[in-house]
Amino acid sequence: MASVGGIGIANLPNQRHKIVAKRGGHFTVMVVGESGLGKTTLINTLFSTELSPPKDYRRRHVKQLDKLTEIEIIKAELEEKSFKVKLTVIDTPGFGDYVNNRDSWAPIIDFVDDQHETYMRQEQQPERGEKSDLRVHACLYFIRPTGHTLKPLDIEIMKRLGTRVNLIPVIAKADTLTQADLALFKQRIREVIAAQGIRVYQPPIEEDDEQSMEHAKILMDAMPFSIIGSTEDVQTPDGRTVKGREYLWGVAEVENENHCDFRKLRSLLIRTYMLDLISTTEESHYENYRQQQMETRKFGEPKVKKLDNPKFKEEEEALRKRFTEQVKAEESRFRQWEQHLIAERDRLNKDLETTHSTIKSLEGELDNLQAGYGRGSQRR
Repeated sequence: MASVGGIGIANLPNQRHKIVAKRGGHFTVMVVGESGLGKTTLINTLFSTELSPPKDYRRRHVKQLDKLTEIEIIKAELEEKSFKVKLTVIDTPGFGDYVNNRDSWAPIIDFVDDQHETYMRQEQQPERGEKSDLRVHACLYFIRPTGHTLKPLDIEIMKRLGTRVNLIPVIAKADTLTQADLALFKQRIREVIAAQGIRVYQPPIEEDDEQSMEHAKILMDAMPFSIIGSTEDVQTPDGRTVKGREYLWGVAEVENENHCDFRKLRSLLIRTYMLDLISTTEESHYENYRQQQMETRKFGEPKVKKLDNPKFKEEEEALRKRFTEQVKAEESRFRQWEQHLIAERDRLNKDLETTHSTIKSLEGELDNLQAGYGRGSQRR
């Protein structure tokens, strides 16, 4: 039986707080989306610092036929009330920007998988000191505010990301849509996400805490989050100074919940569920990867390369077969075209011979006419 004063188990949360405060936090967020949607601006706005300068996308107007998506890693250390967080931002310039976007998602997926692989390999070493850890805890997927629905490229990569990371869809530049159009756009996106079976991050629901349940429900109902990103201070008509964008019709405020879902996104990403995003990555996404790899390869064995993957070999064989069939079809078409040309050449040659014969016949008649005309002149 416990003593009246207790044995101190209730003090464990305080101990946990001290440990976390001493170690600090490490949070990695990935931003994915087409150029010009305000990814850098939103990250700078979320963390109230200029992690990366704004990019000039005017050069993007001349789009190339094909280019691979790049991966950029930005690191910073944030401090608030003596608590430090090492923040890593993974940017993906080039995604979805080109005429041919086939496989533009591959470098992004490979990066996510490679971080799980790197961490797993480090865990298998005899000495495990300071491990390098770039596992992605949250992925913000930026959706262009078209007002219609998700594009096939969006669906393709969101499906792949949803099984690997905590996927959080956001509608960029929400101030370009009316409230009615935005609400309809959100509904269409939710319907596609449900129909396509795309997995998005779900905040944990604590059934014994009504306030937590209500907060989680509000966040889930708001997803995909409509976002206005701005690090600029502007004056509102009533004299307030806010972060936002100024237009002829007024000011679009970043932190005004009647204008966008920025505060909800910040609450989910930082204030309320950052630790859950980290633990979900560790306990769910990383464990799924680790279990899958350990079931398909021996301990210490290197990761199966794509070229050695039996499934890839089947795909390669199918592509080779299809290519061979296409080559044969083209060769057959070429032969038919060649035969047609030969037949046309023979016909033209015959026509030419007939024409030559006709010309010779006409020349003979002309010679006869001229000879007859000459004899008639001599008689006179």
